[in-house]
Amino acid sequence: MSDAPDYRETVFLPKTAFPMKAGLAAKEPAILAQWAADDIYGRLRKERAGRERFILHDGPPYANGDIHMGHAMNKVLKDIIVRSQSLMGKDAPYVPGWDCHGLPIEWKVEEAYRAKKLNKDEVDPVQFRAECRAYAEKWVAVQREQFKRLGVMGDWDDPYLTMKFDAEAAIVGELLKFAESGQLYRGAKPVMWSPVEKTALAEAEVEYEDITSTQIDVAFEITDSPIEALKGAYAVIWTTTPWTIPVNQALAYGPDVEYVLLAADRKYLVAADLADAFIARTGIAVAERSSAMPGRTLAGTVARHPMHHLGGFFAKPRPLLAGDFVTTDTGTGLVHMAPDHGEDDFLLCKANGIDPVFAVADDGKYREDWGWLGGQGSVINPKFNAPDGPICSDLREAGALLAASYDYKHSYPHSWRSKAKVIFRCTPQWFIPMDREIGGREALPVVESGVEGDTRGHAQGNGPTLRQLALDAIERTRWVPEKSRNRIHAMVEGRPDWVISRQRAWGVPIALYVHRKTGEYLRDTAVNARIVDAFKAGGADAWFTADHQALLGDAYDAADYEPINDILDVWFDSGSTHAFTIEARYGEGVRANLYLEGSDQHRGWFQSSLLESCGTRGRAPYDAVLTHGFALDGQGRKMSKSIGNVVDPLKIINESGADILRLWVASTDYFEDVRIGKEILSGTSDAYRKLRNTFRYLLGALDGFDEAERLPVAEMPELERYVLHLLAKLDAELRRAADAFEFNAFARALTDFANNDLSAFFFDIRKDSLYCDAPGSAKRRAYRTVLDTLFHTLVRYAAPILCFTAEEVWGTRYPEAGSVHLLEWPVVDTGWADDAMAAKWSRLRTLRALVTEAVEPLRREKRLGSSLEAEIILGLGDAGDRAAVASVPFDEICIVSRLSTAETDGEGVTVIVTERHKCGRCWRHLPEVTQDGTLCGRCDEVVNG
Repeated sequence: MSDAPDYRETVFLPKTAFPMKAGLAAKEPAILAQWAADDIYGRLRKERAGRERFILHDGPPYANGDIHMGHAMNKVLKDIIVRSQSLMGKDAPYVPGWDCHGLPIEWKVEEAYRAKKLNKDEVDPVQFRAECRAYAEKWVAVQREQFKRLGVMGDWDDPYLTMKFDAEAAIVGELLKFAESGQLYRGAKPVMWSPVEKTALAEAEVEYEDITSTQIDVAFEITDSPIEALKGAYAVIWTTTPWTIPVNQALAYGPDVEYVLLAADRKYLVAADLADAFIARTGIAVAERSSAMPGRTLAGTVARHPMHHLGGFFAKPRPLLAGDFVTTDTGTGLVHMAPDHGEDDFLLCKANGIDPVFAVADDGKYREDWGWLGGQGSVINPKFNAPDGPICSDLREAGALLAASYDYKHSYPHSWRSKAKVIFRCTPQWFIPMDREIGGREALPVVESGVEGDTRGHAQGNGPTLRQLALDAIERTRWVPEKSRNRIHAMVEGRPDWVISRQRAWGVPIALYVHRKTGEYLRDTAVNARIVDAFKAGGADAWFTADHQALLGDAYDAADYEPINDILDVWFDSGSTHAFTIEARYGEGVRANLYLEGSDQHRGWFQSSLLESCGTRGRAPYDAVLTHGFALDGQGRKMSKSIGNVVDPLKIINESGADILRLWVASTDYFEDVRIGKEILSGTSDAYRKLRNTFRYLLGALDGFDEAERLPVAEMPELERYVLHLLAKLDAELRRAADAFEFNAFARALTDFANNDLSAFFFDIRKDSLYCDAPGSAKRRAYRTVLDTLFHTLVRYAAPILCFTAEEVWGTRYPEAGSVHLLEWPVVDTGWADDAMAAKWSRLRTLRALVTEAVEPLRREKRLGSSLEAEIILGLGDAGDRAAVASVPFDEICIVSRLSTAETDGEGVTVIVTERHKCGRCWRHLPEVTQDGTLCGRCDEVVNG
C-alpha cells in the first residue's frame, strides 16, 4: 500500500490568500485609512454627479460624551441605507451633523464651574459661551472618529454643526421668517420648568419616572353659597403637590359630578363616588351623609384659603368654578386651582378673570416677598412637601389638613438631563402658535419637492394654521413603518403651542426687538437682514455684543426697543437643519428623501423639523421618515450604568470588529426595540463566519479564472441554470428590501442564499467537478462561470452591510481595481428566472433531503465512511418524480455511488453499502475502478491525457 500513487498534486484545490480568520479589529483601521487616502467619498460624489439624488438627512446627536449603542445602531443603519442607494447608482451624499447648543453641553460646563465653586451667572456670557463652544468642539472631534470607526462614510471634513456661524445665521433667519409672518407671540403660560437648570423645557426634553409623593386632603371653608347648607361647610381638595397650595386661587368642581355633604366634626363637601375613599384616608367619623347634589348647583359658591389669616393675597375669596376636566378617578372630586402651575388651572382661571401671580422663582423657591413661606423651597424637595414639612405643618396648625401621607406612587416628569423633577411654572415665554391662521398664502412660498414630478407639500390647499399644515404634511409623507404615522399624527393633533424660548446662555438668541410701550415685536425685513448678516460674520455672539442702534438703523431709536436675550429651543435649531444643510448645499426647495431616527423623535426632531418647515415653507422637509426602536440588553432591559448592563459599541469594535456590529444591526427587526448581548453577538459572529467562508470558497475556487473559460448560460447544465434562477430571484428580493429599507429581510435573504443554496447545496455538489474535472470540461467551466457571477453579485450585495469585509474580498481578487464601494448594483439577467425549472428543482431538493436523511444514520454508526460509499434505491410513487430524477445525474446531486428509482406506493429510501471500488483520486466508487486506489475513467483522462 505504501507504493500507491499520490494524486494530491493532480487535484485542483481552491487557492486564496484570503484568510479564514477575519481579524477585523486589526484590519479595519487600515481599510479606513486607505479609503481616506483614496478619497472614496469624494470620488463617489464625482462619479455619481448628475444621477438621481438620494438624500438621507442626518439627525444631529448632541456633541457630548462617547457614543453609545443607540448612536452606533442609528449611524450604521443610516450608512447601510446610503451605501445601498449608492450601489443602486444614485448620488447618495451623507452629511453628518451635530447639535452643539443647549442644555446638555451647558450643563456639563456648569458642572465644571460647580466643581470649582464658581457661579455661572457671575461669568461674562460671551466667555461662558466660548467655553461651551470649546466643549462641543472637543466632543465633535471625538465622536467623529468613533462614527468613522463604525465604517460610516460621509462628508466628515465638512459636517454641519449648529454652532457654525452660517448655521446660527440660518437658524435666526428661520426664526425671523416666523416673526415676519406673524407666527410668534409672547405670553405667560404654565410650561415645563426645571428649577435645577432654571429654564423652560420642551416635552421632548422631559422623561417620566415613577416616584412616591406626599398626598394631602385640605379643607377650604365655604363662606358663601346659593345653597344654604353649604355655608360654613368645608370644600375638600386632594393633591400630590402640596407646594401649590400657597399659590391657590380657586377651586374647581365637575358640573356633572354628584356631590354630598358629610357631617362629622364639621361638614365636608366631596364627590359622592369618592366619599368612602375620603373617609378611609382621613379616618373621620361621619354621622350623616346628605343626598347627592349636582355639581352645577355649586355655581356661585365661594370659599376662603386655609391661610386667609395672613391677609393680602390669601384673604381674597376663592370661587368654586365649573371645570369639565374634573373627574372622580381619584381624590375628592374638587380640584384646587393654581393658575401658575397647571394648564387646566391656567385656562379656567383666565376665563374667570384670575391671573397668575408668579409666586415661584426660577430656582423653585417662593419669592422673598411672598406672604407664606417666602424665600423657602425648593418646591421639588420631598422634605419641603413631606407630612411634617413646613406646608403641611402650617396647614395642620390652621386646622385645614385632614390627611397627609408619603405613600402615593405615580409617574412624574423629570428633566432628561439633570434627572431632577420639573414643575409647571407660569413664566413669560415666546411661543409659536399652532392654531393661529398664518397670514395668507402669500406668507408661505410654493416650493417644489426635490423629487421630480412630485407635487406634494405645496402651500396651496393646505390648512391655514400650523397645526393643519403639519397634519396635512403628515398624510403626504411616507412613514416606515406605517404605524408610526398614527403616532406622530396624534402628537401633533394634541400638542400645545410650541414654547421656543429658554432662559439659558448657550444657543441662538431670539433676536427680536420688542417695543417697550406697545409690547409688539419689530417686523422689518431690512432690520432682519442686518441681524442675519451680523450672525454670518460673528455668529450668535454678535447679538450679545451688538450695537443695537446699528442693527436697527436710522428708522428706529434703540432706546424704544428691548432686545430679547432668551435662547431658542434647541429643537428649533435642529428643526432648521434642512435649511442650512439640505437647501444650502443642494438648492432652495430641495428636501430630504429620508429622515431616520429612533421612535422618541416623533416628539423631537421629526416633529420640530415638520413644524419649522411647515411654518416657513408650507410642507414637510422630508419625503419619508423611518423610525427604529431602542437597543436593549440581552434580557430586554434598558441599558443603565447603575444596573451595569451597558453594552459598549466601542468595546465590540475593538474586540470583534465593526462588521460584526453592522451585521447585528442589519439582522435585527430594528423597527421594534432590539436586544444585544454576548449570546446574541455570538450568533452574529457565527453568521458572519459562514458568510466569510462563502467568500473564501469563491475566491479559492475562482483562482486563475479568466474570460476564455466563461461558458454561455445556454450551454450550462441545468443545475447551474437553476442556481442562476435562484440568483435572479434573490436579486429581485434584495432590491425590494433595499427600497423598503428592510435590511433585516435583506440580510436574512443574503445569508440564507449563501448558507442553504450555495454552501449546503451547490458548492457541495460541484466540489467534485471543481477538484477533479479537467480544466477545460464544460461542467467545470459552467460551474466556475456561475461562481464568477456569484462573486460579483454577492460582494456587491454584502458591501452596504459588511463594508470592510466586502472591501477585503474585492481587494483580494482585484488588488488594483479600486474600491468595491465605487461599484454599482450588479446586472442580473431577469431571463435567468425559470419558474417551471425551479419547481422541478425544488422537488429534487426535497428528494435529496430524503436521501441524506436516510444516509446519515449509517454514517453515525460508522457503517459508511461517507455518502460516496452508499448506493440508493429511491422508491417513488409519482411518475413525475421518477421522470425528474431520471432527467438529471441524481447520484451526483445526492453525492452517492449509485442511485436508482423504483415504482412504489409512496416514498422510501433503501441504502446499501456499495461493493464498488474507490477511485484513488476523486474517491468516488465507480464501476470502471478495478481495485481501490486506481483511477476512474475521468481521472485517468485528466492525469494521463
